[in-house]
Amino acid sequence: MPIDSRIDTAAHAYRQNSHLLAKSFDGLTTEELLACPNQTTNPALWILGHLVWARSMALKMLGSPWERPWLSLFARGAKLPAPSEFPSSEEILLGWQQVSANLTAALESASDEVLSAPAPEKSPSFDGKVSGMVVFLAFHEAYHVGQVSYLRRWLGHGQIVG
Repeated sequence: MPIDSRIDTAAHAYRQNSHLLAKSFDGLTTEELLACPNQTTNPALWILGHLVWARSMALKMLGSPWERPWLSLFARGAKLPAPSEFPSSEEILLGWQQVSANLTAALESASDEVLSAPAPEKSPSFDGKVSGMVVFLAFHEAYHVGQVSYLRRWLGHGQIVG
């Protein structure tokens, strides 16, 4: 079944984001994953956890919930936990791989009924529907992929594009 045209661009963005994020994390140590330029920024590992959380929100809206006990640490508006409270980088990366595979499948099988359903109240959906929320979350993800790319350069590693 082809991906619905309302979310086709988002599906492409999710795939590209996955590719760029993998390149961004390549070669980073656990210490680097937890480094911050200052006390008001999030480390790359928190951003990855946040993206896992955001993809789980997309899955929930698409009718395919995916949970992990640590997701709430990375929810929108969550207070930055101490590094010792983070799951391991391996666990978060595994979560990323799993939620990404599930999201790909959910995007490919999303029905008109699901995509046309109203988005949750006060959500930043582009069209007021689940379809617009899926597109917004792909846009949101690209923003955070840029942050991780910047942190990578700040840490002295090479660029991920170009």
